[in-house]
Amino acid sequence: MDSGEIRGQLRVKRCSLTEQQQELAAQQMSLLVNKESFFIQGSRVGVYLANDGEMDPSLLVSAARTAGCYCFLPVIDPLNAHCLYFAQYDLDTELKANRYGILEPVVEQAMMLSAKDLDILLMPLVAFDREGTRIGMGGGFYDRSLAFMAEAEYPKPTLIGLAHSLQEIPHLIRQQWDIPLHLIATEKEIICVKQK
Repeated sequence: MDSGEIRGQLRVKRCSLTEQQQELAAQQMSLLVNKESFFIQGSRVGVYLANDGEMDPSLLVSAARTAGCYCFLPVIDPLNAHCLYFAQYDLDTELKANRYGILEPVVEQAMMLSAKDLDILLMPLVAFDREGTRIGMGGGFYDRSLAFMAEAEYPKPTLIGLAHSLQEIPHLIRQQWDIPLHLIATEKEIICVKQK
């Protein structure tokens, strides 16, 4: 199967989960991540708002705030429509829908961070394998925004993919522009990736 077929099949699978199954999976995943020391060490955590059956990180967002971390949501760069910046996300942050219908903070570009400025980045995905390869929704936003990580050894951000275990594929073909994950968190386990 090519990435488009995998994407189509797994989007259907994750969207077929009931609301109760989604909530339980998010609770179980959050419990696993909250036990890990890497999570509470980051002071700037990139997060996302779950959409289209994605694993919901909202419990992790609450835990990060309680631990004194600052949370940031992705915002599509208005000048370069294929890259993401990150804007601070608080309980009172004003949000508006972008062209994909995904809510983003309403802030001036001068107030946004690049991915380089984050300590941890929680990433949604459609499919993953145990080598850290990830298939997203197909826009390439995260890969373009993290391209600096392919050019040199950057210690941060730590890239953590959040997914339902049913989104695992035995092997995905990694493209040259793909930025691999460091960790994958599902409702069953934390998968630590050994980078090649």
